[in-house]
Amino acid sequence: MAPDIHPTALIEQGAELDEGVIVGAYAYIGAQVKIAKGTVVMHHATVDGATTMGAGNEVHPYAYVGGKTHDLKYKGGVQRLQIGDRNVFREFTTVHCATTDDQITILGNDNLVLSYSHVAHECVIGNHLIMSSHAALGGHVIVGNHVNVGWGAGVHQFCRLGDHGMVGAASKVVQDVPPFTISDGNPAVARTINKVGLERAGFTKDEISLARRVFKTFYKDGLNRSQAIEKLRASEEIDSRVVKIFLNFTAESQRGLS
Repeated sequence: MAPDIHPTALIEQGAELDEGVIVGAYAYIGAQVKIAKGTVVMHHATVDGATTMGAGNEVHPYAYVGGKTHDLKYKGGVQRLQIGDRNVFREFTTVHCATTDDQITILGNDNLVLSYSHVAHECVIGNHLIMSSHAALGGHVIVGNHVNVGWGAGVHQFCRLGDHGMVGAASKVVQDVPPFTISDGNPAVARTINKVGLERAGFTKDEISLARRVFKTFYKDGLNRSQAIEKLRASEEIDSRVVKIFLNFTAESQRGLS
């Protein structure tokens, strides 16, 4: 089945649209865009830049996917954005390409980016992000899997959000948010574990209890980061996926933990 393109849509020469792609009225598709089957670009939406978009995505009205970076180091050219499958970009969202041709902005699969939210240059996002309205990820932010970002939250450049973590509404994130935790406030501070998120993701009661003990080790026992890491490494639960994910995340933290 050929792409279904409204006669008022503007598709630049060179764009590649697979079978089953739908492009609505007054939408714009740039010359270096590649879109896989089943993706819908709705009326007045834009997909630009050297953007590769997988199957089954939705780009809602007035969203701008593949826009020019805000980074002042930009020196020209058409830069890259890679998007997986089944992502949803709601009204007025913006997702920017990387700043230079040796870098890339990446979104995985099954991410939901709600209205007026922004994903900046060189962000790397995993799968199953839920990003509420008016939230923003600064440049170079790394987001794990099954992360929730609340309404109006702002995440500083180069921060990392760990798997199954959550950022509370209107929070200002200036340090890394560890896996399995909820961070909230200005600046955001880790408050507790993301119990509901872990339950929904299929973690067992024992694993959730372990996540709570890991949180206590880092935030309630009066230990510094190095001491907490040593305590976990010496524990009998070192082979648990909860402990492994948490330790791997902390080992790579450059901005410290929220």
